[in-house]
Amino acid sequence: MPAAALELLHVTRRFPPRDRHAQPFTAIERLNFQVAQGEFVALVGPSGCGKSTVLNLVAGLDRPTEGQVFVSGEEVAGANAHVGFMLQKDLLLPWRSIRRNVEFGLENRALSADERRARVARELTRCRLTDYADRYPHQLSGGQRQRAALARTLAIDPRVVLLDEPFSALDAQTKLLLQKSFAETIAASGVTTLLITHDLTEAVAMADRILVMSERPGRIVEELIIDLPHRDNPIARQALPRAREFIAHLFHALHLDDRIDA
Repeated sequence: MPAAALELLHVTRRFPPRDRHAQPFTAIERLNFQVAQGEFVALVGPSGCGKSTVLNLVAGLDRPTEGQVFVSGEEVAGANAHVGFMLQKDLLLPWRSIRRNVEFGLENRALSADERRARVARELTRCRLTDYADRYPHQLSGGQRQRAALARTLAIDPRVVLLDEPFSALDAQTKLLLQKSFAETIAASGVTTLLITHDLTEAVAMADRILVMSERPGRIVEELIIDLPHRDNPIARQALPRAREFIAHLFHALHLDDRIDA
């Protein structure tokens, strides 16, 4: 059986106290889960439950206190060149054109100039940015900038893409359109994806599977398989009656109804 694209095995991350009067705290505790090649998994949970800690560990920006993290069967021991990481902000370099921003992650790789140009052209086309290739970030809308950030992420041919609430800063209409654009692009690329989000509708609309985390220290308390069509079209998927049932289930699982009643 081939190795999972991503695996966390008995992963705990403890942080030391910030000063001598404080107590150390455990962000996540004995986390175990796998993500299959090409699968799209969403991680949801209350604020402070360790979702961002998980992404940092997978990207190799942090190390677990206990346990192991694997990407394609290889233990993550430092910053991982096989992982693409997208944050809430696009972090495009304002002095570079969109074409040169997309090329940025390729410049320290063993690729010829022709290979770099071909990859950039491929991702500009896939993210529908060919007409904006020579513009600068300030000349693009928020949604176009996020598409450019995705193109830059996919240009490195990552084995795993990490999405840290990439739509949270956008208005509602742009968010819907960009979710659809991302879903189409990710499905076409076949890349393995891990999304963290506070938006339960977004999780159901985009993911194959949802992992629900507890309050800190974060643990996986439920796994929800989203066996619905239209993973490449979140707008169509969230209109399905069963999608609303999944969203209601998550709402209850996270005890959000209790907070409203209180």
